[in-house]
Amino acid sequence: MKALRNFLDKVKPSFEEGGKFHAFRSVFDGFETFLFVPNTTAKRGSHIHDCIDSKRAMSMVVIALIPALLFGMYNVGYQHYLVHGEEASFWAMFLFGFLAVLPKIVVAYAVGLGIEFVVAQWRNEEIQEGFLVSGMLIPLIVPVECPLWILAVATAFAVIFAKEVFGGTGYNIFNVALITRAFLFFAYPVKMSGDAVWVAKDPLCCVGSENALLDGLTGATPLGQVSTGITEITNAVGASMSPMDMVIGLYPGSIGETSVIAIAIGAIILLWTGIASWKTMLSVFAGGILTAMMFNSIGANDVMNLPWYEHILLGGFCFGAVFMATDPVTSPRTECGKYIYGFLIGFVAIVIRCLNPGYPEGMMLAILLMNLFAPLIDHCFVQSNIKRRLKRANK
Repeated sequence: MKALRNFLDKVKPSFEEGGKFHAFRSVFDGFETFLFVPNTTAKRGSHIHDCIDSKRAMSMVVIALIPALLFGMYNVGYQHYLVHGEEASFWAMFLFGFLAVLPKIVVAYAVGLGIEFVVAQWRNEEIQEGFLVSGMLIPLIVPVECPLWILAVATAFAVIFAKEVFGGTGYNIFNVALITRAFLFFAYPVKMSGDAVWVAKDPLCCVGSENALLDGLTGATPLGQVSTGITEITNAVGASMSPMDMVIGLYPGSIGETSVIAIAIGAIILLWTGIASWKTMLSVFAGGILTAMMFNSIGANDVMNLPWYEHILLGGFCFGAVFMATDPVTSPRTECGKYIYGFLIGFVAIVIRCLNPGYPEGMMLAILLMNLFAPLIDHCFVQSNIKRRLKRANK
C-alpha cells in the first residue's frame, strides 16, 4: 500500500491545476479517495463529517446488499429451471442467475457513474460516491426480464432529474433507485408487471416458442395473485406456499426483494455498523403490521384478508424498510422524526396495497411520498424544540 501511495503522490501533480491531465482531476480524485481515506472533511452536502467518509459508508451498504444479491442470482436460476421442469445443480442455477443479473449491474453502474463523472468534470468538482449504492439497488428492485436498454434510460433519467439537478449527493429529495423504478413502472408498465417478466427466459431457446412460460404455470408474484382474487398463494408451478417458503424467498419477484433471510443479514450489518437508523427501520414494520391488522378486521377484499405477517414477508416491504426507508439523505434527521417517517411509510404501503388492486406492491410509492414530506417532518420537530426551549428559558 505504501508503494501505491507513493505512486499516486508522484503522478498527482499531473492532474492538478496546470498539469497536463488537469482536465481529469476529478477522476483522479475519485480513484484516490476510493483507495485511501482522505484527511479532510466535507463542508456541505454530506451527512458524515469524520474519518469515515461517505465513500466508506456507501461501501458498507453495498456489502450489506451482497446477501440479497447472491440469493437473487440463485433464485433467478431456480425459477427458470423450476418453470421449465428441468433438473439442475445449485451451481448451475446460480450461474444462470449470475449471467442474467450481471449485465443489469454493469449497465446501471456504467450509465450512472458515467453521468456522474461527466457532471463532476463539467462542474470541476469531486466525483460523488452516492451512486455506489444506487447502482447496486437498481438491479435488485427490477424484474429479471427488464430489458437492458430500458434500464439504461431509466437510470439516466433518475440520476439527472432526481439527483444532479438538485446538486448531487446529499441534496436529492427522492431516493434515486426508487425514481428509476417509478420511471420504469409508469413509462414501461408492460415490462414491469404481469406474469412473464419475473421468470428469466433462456436466451438459447428457439425463437418460435417466444420463450413463453409452459402451459399451466404462472410467473405471477404472490401479491399479484392475491390482487386478482386468488386466495391460496402458490409458487411458479402451482404448489402452495407456506410462511417459511415466504421467508426463504423462492418465489417470483424482483431480483433482490424475495428473501427475508438475506435482507435480515443486510439489516444486521447496517445496524451493527451504525449506517442505518433502527428507529426508522422498526417504525416501518410497526406501521405496516398495525395497518395490516386494521384491514384484517375490515376484510372487504382479498388483499385486506391477507394475514399481516404475509404483508410483511411478501413483495418489497422488508427490502424497502431496510435499504430504502433508511436512506440518510432522503429521510428525516431528527430522532423523533424518524419514528413518524417510518410509521407513515408502513401505513401508506399497506393502504395502497389494500385499496388499489391495480398496484399490489405499494412500498415504492409509500417511500417516495414520504421522501417528499421528510423535510416537513424535520421542520415541525425542530420548531417544536425551539418553542419548548424558548418557553423554558423565559420561565
